[in-house]
Amino acid sequence: MKAAAFEYVRPADLAGAVKALAGMPGEAKPLGGGQSLGPMLNLRLARPKLLVDVSRLESMRAIEDRGSLWRIGGAVTHSAIEDASLPGGEPLSSVARGIAYRTIRNRGTIGGSLAHADPAADWPLALPALGAEVVIAGPGGERRVTAATFMHGAFATALAEDELVVAVEVPKLSAGARWGYWKFCRKTGEFPEASAAVLLDAQRKVARLWVGALNGAPQPMEALAADLAQRGGLAASEDAVSRALERVAPDLDPAQRRLHITAVRRAVQQATE
Repeated sequence: MKAAAFEYVRPADLAGAVKALAGMPGEAKPLGGGQSLGPMLNLRLARPKLLVDVSRLESMRAIEDRGSLWRIGGAVTHSAIEDASLPGGEPLSSVARGIAYRTIRNRGTIGGSLAHADPAADWPLALPALGAEVVIAGPGGERRVTAATFMHGAFATALAEDELVVAVEVPKLSAGARWGYWKFCRKTGEFPEASAAVLLDAQRKVARLWVGALNGAPQPMEALAADLAQRGGLAASEDAVSRALERVAPDLDPAQRRLHITAVRRAVQQATE
């Protein structure tokens, strides 16, 4: 199929992009790598009247070391993150490396993935576990939303119709931090059927455990994460994970539940070994 007719602009700067989106609220879409939006256009699941290309905006293509955190522009590709040296942000490169195929990573962007908000995508799961913030720009200026609250549900986010993701800011981990990330895919490159992310950083007094690939947004398993931290990161038992999963995702069928329990336990195992 072919996309419905649309207009296309490539603004020179972020201000121009925000102005273009604000000029046609609800009828304009920002375009980054197009790895999600492109197929939706061709299937006519999305029919914007205007595409605003932000893929070449220099202010959104930078990876910056800001002391205690890494700031990654919304138009930075997965492969750029994969190839970057990010002391204290090594999980970012690891997660990026596992996204789809290299050809997709060369085009897909971190901001586009967040804005698309597929429940099974990697960044909507990994960034809340890392304690990231999402920087959003719109006609009223910039604002920040925690990655944990950015995604409201499947394909639903905190973005207004005239806003876009300009960057994510990810706190650096301490030297002793431990990270685990596990996902089940039927074959390499596909979206996972179950996924989980774990961060244990005793120096920063941080313990987070998130489960993804649910029917809606990824969910935190706060009590289980606190228990892991209190016990020094000992492996999570199947019963403990099952009870925690029942609280955050009671609608999973038995096969889905089994996959998610195993994903959580393997992510914890990675983080505690």
